[in-house]
Amino acid sequence: MPDGPGRSCPLSYRYGAAALDSAPAFETETLWIAGGLYGNPCALERLLELYDAEPGTKALVFNGDFHWFDADAETFSAINASVMRHRATRGNVETELALPESGAGCGCGYPAWVGDEEVARSNRILERLRRAAAHRPEALRSLAALPMHLTVTLGGERVAIVHGDADSLAGWDFSQERLATGDGCVAAAEALRRARARVIACSHTCLPVLQALDDDTAVVNNGAAGMPNFERTHFGLATRISVRPRGGAMYGARVGRLQVEARRVDYDHAAWQRRFLDWWPAGSDAHASYHARIAGGPRYSPGQALRVAPVAAAPRAA
Repeated sequence: MPDGPGRSCPLSYRYGAAALDSAPAFETETLWIAGGLYGNPCALERLLELYDAEPGTKALVFNGDFHWFDADAETFSAINASVMRHRATRGNVETELALPESGAGCGCGYPAWVGDEEVARSNRILERLRRAAAHRPEALRSLAALPMHLTVTLGGERVAIVHGDADSLAGWDFSQERLATGDGCVAAAEALRRARARVIACSHTCLPVLQALDDDTAVVNNGAAGMPNFERTHFGLATRISVRPRGGAMYGARVGRLQVEARRVDYDHAAWQRRFLDWWPAGSDAHASYHARIAGGPRYSPGQALRVAPVAAAPRAA
């Protein structure tokens, strides 16, 4: 496995799937989960509008990396204040800002398929964000107090909320790449069993996937609320899980008694692109890593994200 800043996974990030088999933090009828806001205030504004329009008993959870591009102390503070009015868990970004680990870099835990240049740029982005956050010690204290995971009940069904995967805050076992393998689906099903969860909701790995597994369980990864997730699009995604279906989902699936949906976050793309370029002009690290995706989305489609049956695991050698 690769190691070094940006690739290693600190011991303090690790909790194990059994830790998700905990008393629910709260109960609700509808749950919105938004990971990967990445400091996009336009996406935050639109997300809150969508959530405010949701009827019934509800909760909104930001499951990490709500900071990233917001390397401006005033914007950083405003986003942090808005997030803290709701429920939240720490992502690797918030952890490395508030509870930094020596040698962790950005804390992304990048796997081998991510290139060294991208890893190095992410480490430098975190360093610049850290300088902005240093002017807001009250925000850092609030981030340090956040949990790494939450468990919630909806209609008697348990939903676990993590940033990375069932074992680690920066784990990649719930990436679309890993869930495209039989062994990955088997491991995910086992994690859900150990967590005693109907659904595990995550983010972290940047591309969305709704992977149905055995026995009416699923992993749902919203990709990014603050960046495009599909080619030639300009909207983010949030996860909606509810005892009631609601029209307008990008895609979704019934999992036990729950409706699990990907919801578009149609933020003001032009305004966000201007703000991003003000902070991260051509030649900057974030521009090199993310501007092409912000401008036109990644090479990925909704058809790749919705997976209604698990991939069969490869037969094991005798």
